[in-house]
Amino acid sequence: MLRLSVTSLTTFIARCALVLAGLCTPFVMPASSKAGSRAAHVYNNNLPGKEEGYGMLYDELQLDTLNLSRKAFTYAVKGYSRLQAQGQLQNDNVISIIDFSLPSNKKRLFVIDMISGKLLFNTFVSHGRNSGKAIATRFSNKPGSYMSSLGFYITGSTYFGEHGYSLRLQGIEKGINDKALKRGIVMHSADYVEEDYIQQRGYSGRSEGCPAIPAEFQQQVIETIKDGSCLFLYSPNKFYTAHSKIVPRRTIG
Repeated sequence: MLRLSVTSLTTFIARCALVLAGLCTPFVMPASSKAGSRAAHVYNNNLPGKEEGYGMLYDELQLDTLNLSRKAFTYAVKGYSRLQAQGQLQNDNVISIIDFSLPSNKKRLFVIDMISGKLLFNTFVSHGRNSGKAIATRFSNKPGSYMSSLGFYITGSTYFGEHGYSLRLQGIEKGINDKALKRGIVMHSADYVEEDYIQQRGYSGRSEGCPAIPAEFQQQVIETIKDGSCLFLYSPNKFYTAHSKIVPRRTIG
C-alpha cells in the first residue's frame, strides 16, 4: 500500500491545484481581483452574506464599467440560484447573461465563472430581426415571429448545422420562451456580429431570433456554457417582469 506523509500529500494537492488553475484560465476579460473570488465564495457557499455576495461580485468585476445593468445581473443570479437549488443545472459553474437593454453595438453577452468570480467572456450578440433595429424592444415566443424571447434558458447539447458549431437552448419559462426548441433558437456564430461589421453600420445584423455571436468566440463560449448551464436574456420589459415565475418582480429591489 502506498503511504504518503502529510508533507508529501500537501505538496501533491498544491501541485494539482496549480494544474487546475492553469486549465481554468479564462479566455477573455479575466478579473483577477481577489475580492471577486471572495464574492463568488460568499455566493456559492450559501452563507448569511449571500445577498451581499451578489453585489460584491458585480462591483468587484466592475460590470458597471462594461455597461451590464445591475438589474439584469440581479435577476440573473437570483434565477440561477433558484435553478441551482432545484437541481436543474448540470453545469452550475457558469452563468451567461445577455443584456438587451443595451444596443447591439455594445458587447452585451457576459459569461461569468461563479466558482472563481471571473468574467470569462464579454462580446457582441444579436437579437431577432423583428425585435428592433439597433436595440431590441419587442419579444415573442411564437414560431415564425423572428423575435428574441426573454427569460431563463438551460443550455443543451451541441451540433454542427447551417452555421457550424451550434448550441441548443431550452427555454424554461412557460408562455415566455418555452417554444425555443420548436423555433430552432440556438446559439451560433454569424458574420453580422463581427466587430468590423458593427463599426461600419453602427449596429449588428439581426437573426431569426437566435443569439448569434462572433466566430472568434464561437467554439470557446459554446464549450464553456454547454450541457446544462444557466443563460438569461434580460430587458426591462413589463410583460416579462409581470409574468416570470422564476424571479417574481417583488423579489427584485
